[in-house]
Amino acid sequence: MRICFLMYHGSMYSGGQGVYIYCLTRELTRLGHEVHVIAGPPYPTMAPGVQIHRLESFSWFHYLENRRDFVLRPNPWQLFYPLNLLEFAATRVSVSSLMLAFSLRAVAKLLELSRERRFDIVHDNQGLGLGLLLMKSAGTPLVATIHHPLSIDRRNAVAQARGPIEKARRLIYYPLFMQEFVARRLDKIITVSEASARMVELAFNVRRDQMRVIHNGIDADVFQPLPISKDPNSVIYVGNSEDRTKGAAYLLQAFRLLGDTSPYRLTFVDRPQEELKLAPRLVQRYGLSGRVRFTGRITTDQLVRHYNRAEMLVCPSLYEGFGLPAGEAMACGLPVAATTGGALPEVVEDGVTGILVPPRNAPALAEAMRTLMGDPDLRRRMGQAGRERVLERFSWPKAALRTEAVYREVLGGRSA
Repeated sequence: MRICFLMYHGSMYSGGQGVYIYCLTRELTRLGHEVHVIAGPPYPTMAPGVQIHRLESFSWFHYLENRRDFVLRPNPWQLFYPLNLLEFAATRVSVSSLMLAFSLRAVAKLLELSRERRFDIVHDNQGLGLGLLLMKSAGTPLVATIHHPLSIDRRNAVAQARGPIEKARRLIYYPLFMQEFVARRLDKIITVSEASARMVELAFNVRRDQMRVIHNGIDADVFQPLPISKDPNSVIYVGNSEDRTKGAAYLLQAFRLLGDTSPYRLTFVDRPQEELKLAPRLVQRYGLSGRVRFTGRITTDQLVRHYNRAEMLVCPSLYEGFGLPAGEAMACGLPVAATTGGALPEVVEDGVTGILVPPRNAPALAEAMRTLMGDPDLRRRMGQAGRERVLERFSWPKAALRTEAVYREVLGGRSA
């Protein structure tokens, strides 16, 4: 099968999208398929055998990350082409134009690649730009993975915004109608959890029989227990703390409730501290500077070592479409203190592989951390059970086989 993935932005450091595209395309290639990825910056890492086609971006975000290269391009007049200028101006206030511009450029690239041989199926990863409908009008079978509707991020960002101006900025930042309009017209939608499927059905008014749930995998050969010693009283958080849906503010409130006399230390595995606003500001406000550190971007091998040195992972998210850090930590034999937000109860078994508490409840989160820190035997039992649960339930080869089955279902239905 000849498969083309669309990835409007594939950073390995922003949510789980970069991890998803890397692992799933790797396994589909191992199954014998010809896999291509059309991607925008920051470009995803690809496994050997996966062919990547990089598209330019004229977004405000790309300008901020690469100002010199952005300005000193071979044809500086490109910025003034209508689509490019629209993307540059509009992405200052909304991410919708980024997804729209990428999808339109992807249409042109797909037509170019299809001159050699048509793709059997196109698989979009979370972008849902209007360009997909142009592909569909040309007869291209279309599948999309929706990790979770961005309306959830918008709601949480607005709820935590300080003042009416910030609330208005957060409200218009996320796509309002485009993704819903596109999602309802796809051949099939893949979601990564039952919780995500319920939210897509509710937010996008998509029929449940149009969706298929395929849990993410965890690479248990990479994320595994190592024979290294623990850092006593160490807690780890992995994720984008700037994303209000990830609940970093509630984690820091919980740490403040644990008191100055507690020996706990918290490590944020996130972007460099100087690139962050929310977490460093709260660390200063709560007087936690001596107990919190930020690693900045690290390699996968370094992340595995961080998991193994920690006593527990805390996942304070208000909502998770899946929760890769929880699964990765469990694969490393680490107990998890998490919320019941979204799909986390599908990953973490309460009382067996971790402790679950309600979202937005800092006192309950603090108590869960206190319970785990005070009982080494409980941490050990939960860590072992977590590793076993990952091996049993969350496998990328299984996810690839189930994804392949969705493709065949779509193609079989079209033939019929």
